[in-house]
Amino acid sequence: MGLSFEDMEVGSVIECGEHTFTREEIVEFAEKFDPQPFHVDDAAAAASPFGGMIASGWHTCSVMMGLLVRNAFKDSTSMGSPGIDEIRWLKPVRVGDTIRMRNAVLDKRVSASKPDRGIVETQWEGINQHGETVITVRSKGLFGLRNPGAPA
Repeated sequence: MGLSFEDMEVGSVIECGEHTFTREEIVEFAEKFDPQPFHVDDAAAAASPFGGMIASGWHTCSVMMGLLVRNAFKDSTSMGSPGIDEIRWLKPVRVGDTIRMRNAVLDKRVSASKPDRGIVETQWEGINQHGETVITVRSKGLFGLRNPGAPA
């Protein structure tokens, strides 16, 4: 068994890997899910306030979710999430940017109604190759307990 509730320590940070955004993938994602001109058209993007093509914020979130699941939560006791509390797109993600993702544990508690699982509050951060934080996400995740009912 991989990561479980007991392994998630408040204050710990999990490095989740990195991803480089290509023009082709930015356009492909945007054409399907967020076809705003600055995501799909070079000329429109150049004339936009961004001055060039950028990735959709939803694309960035999706990439970060993939990094989290594949690299940090693989074989874990994750039971999904009751939701995202906050997303902040702080800087645009541009063609060729490499985003490194990390996930910090902010708080955790055993569920009062379902004591076989715990709720873990985290903050994801996406940091570009220049060391700039481009996105933050605050969320809660549900994780199974390795030993339900054992002292914390």
